[in-house]
Amino acid sequence: MRPRTLDEVIGQRHLLGSGTPLRRLVESEAPMSLFLWGPPGTGKTTLAYVVSNVTKRRFVEVSAVSAGVKDVRAAIDSARRELGMTGRQTVLFVDEVHRFNKAQQDALLPAVENRWVTFIGATTENPFFSVISPLLSRSLLLTLESLTDDDVRAVLERAVSDPRGLGGRNTLAPEALDHLVRLAGGDARRSLTYLEAAALLADDITVEVVEKAVDKAAVRYDRQGDQHYDVISAFIKSMRGSDADAALHYLARMIEAGEDPRFIARRIVIFASEDVGLADPTCLQTAVAAAQAVQLIGLPEGQINLAHAVIHCATAPKSNAVVKAIGAAIGDVRKGLIGQVPGHLRDAHYSGAAKLGHGDGYRYPHDYDHGLVRQDYAPEQVRERRYYQPTRHGAEAPVAERWAKIRDFLRGS
Repeated sequence: MRPRTLDEVIGQRHLLGSGTPLRRLVESEAPMSLFLWGPPGTGKTTLAYVVSNVTKRRFVEVSAVSAGVKDVRAAIDSARRELGMTGRQTVLFVDEVHRFNKAQQDALLPAVENRWVTFIGATTENPFFSVISPLLSRSLLLTLESLTDDDVRAVLERAVSDPRGLGGRNTLAPEALDHLVRLAGGDARRSLTYLEAAALLADDITVEVVEKAVDKAAVRYDRQGDQHYDVISAFIKSMRGSDADAALHYLARMIEAGEDPRFIARRIVIFASEDVGLADPTCLQTAVAAAQAVQLIGLPEGQINLAHAVIHCATAPKSNAVVKAIGAAIGDVRKGLIGQVPGHLRDAHYSGAAKLGHGDGYRYPHDYDHGLVRQDYAPEQVRERRYYQPTRHGAEAPVAERWAKIRDFLRGS
């Protein structure tokens, strides 16, 4: 079912439109170098094959998992001989290129710089961290996006009807199709593997057949329906209630149902400030790190990072003082409690500011003991308002004590 032309490729519309670098590579004779960066099953190898087939270039694949410097140089020497003897160009495709060490990547440089080959490197990891800069700077970086549910659905429907796939010999029930889409998690290759396994068991592919073939129960979960909102609501409330086990259960349900891990990560990041806040300042750090890790490595490994953050959030002391503070401040602003910025706090750097009295009387806190000096900071209309009212939970307890002393000192009490 591998596409034979760019028009057969499903997904990656941002890379396949008219005038895009990939189209120009296919339509021109000039060799160039590319890095294809994206999650598994999004079409990196497919695009390399298509470039080779459409342009009638010789295709040589090297796996970074098993190849060494000797293999790389042998592939380049073969490409140079082919180019010199027949004029035919070679596409040198290196899968999992991030696994190459520096010496192996250095071996690619002459071929890329002298354009002896059209180099295409595929990676699931950020090439700015895993690829040497001389090689990266001589290549074009194209980022592939995770396939949408509609993309995976189109892949499966084509495989059922296309003579190169099942050729219409099997029927695929709508519910089974939905289940396969969820199981794929945006990975077209995985969806086809599961479809093939189910087709070996029965001509009429139902949810039950898919469950048996893949050994995964169908999680009833509609990402646009009630289950989506009910499960994410229960997930958040379980973390808020400090029940790590319940939170992990709902996390597992979302992962198994094919929920976008980035959506889950965003909810955890929000929770870290909304429900934990300064009671455990490290909770937000963990949540953001987990979100970045999920973005970097994807699933299935990313589920470990999500679980790490969920357990931290669930077991951390809780405080909603931060969300209440910004909510109260925004509420006052919306009521019109704005007022003038005190003159001594206004910007005094531009020409003419001094004539307006901007900055007059401002006292620099670092010039005073403890970095504190009594002066008005807030507009008069909200000077006595209390927005941040910390709890005595966890690490927020010493913050509360310090803030109470600072506030009393600044207000003159």
